[in-house]
Amino acid sequence: MSEAKVLTLFNEAILVAFKLSLPVLLTSLVVGLIISMFQAATQIHEQTLTFIPKIILLGILLIILGPWMLRISIEFFAEIFRFIIETVK
Repeated sequence: MSEAKVLTLFNEAILVAFKLSLPVLLTSLVVGLIISMFQAATQIHEQTLTFIPKIILLGILLIILGPWMLRISIEFFAEIFRFIIETVK
């Protein structure tokens, strides 16, 4: 087992986590900013007003991007299992 391969896997794990979380985090950020501007403009400061649109849009986003996210996860875990098999041999 080479240290370079392990470091490459750790680096790839961080990149995969970043790829998978970025769409969800950006959508949540944009929706939160839009709702905050709406609340500031209308002086409505209801706590639950921010959660319902975020939950709905994140659910839609996960339905749309779910297959892509699953494919990336499967490819990464397949690479990890290949690495484990190579290491054991």
